[in-house]
Amino acid sequence: MNSDDTIDGSTSDGAQAPSPVPRAKPALASYRRNLPHLQVPGKPQFITFVTWKRWRLPEEVRATVLRHCLHDHGAKYLLHAAVIMPDHVHVLLTPLTDANGDTYGLAEILQAVKSTSARNINRALARNGRVWQDESFDRMLRSDESIRQKAEYICANPVRAGFVAHEDDYPWLWREWVEGAAP
Repeated sequence: MNSDDTIDGSTSDGAQAPSPVPRAKPALASYRRNLPHLQVPGKPQFITFVTWKRWRLPEEVRATVLRHCLHDHGAKYLLHAAVIMPDHVHVLLTPLTDANGDTYGLAEILQAVKSTSARNINRALARNGRVWQDESFDRMLRSDESIRQKAEYICANPVRAGFVAHEDDYPWLWREWVEGAAP
């Protein structure tokens, strides 16, 4: 503490000291809710989260969920692919590090996506209540797994489910090599 600083953060002349730069909550090597969650810095993660009691997201709010999945792309994680299905979401992402070298944790990333999307979904539908189950399923990609192949598998989900004939026809899908490509 500087000799001019007080305990409450103000300086002796009454001015407020500048607030510290926000930091990432450092990623834990693992954390546990009901399921174990493992994270290694720099490793891609395949994540699935599900609606509360398998509630079907109305089509008019699926774009909202996709927008929230994209919100911190390039800031807290690199998003490789995302697909918003009627009652669940698949994302493939690699957490990034903050200015101090701390990796953003999966809990922080998912909490931001799920809480803000739930708030906006409820507002758009004039409803209250839970949107997402608390838990998510995540799996770190093995070193021999290709990000692109896993992303293509995820993005083929609407085709396998019979919603569309070709993944390009599914509106709630994002791929870094297509939608994220520079013009």
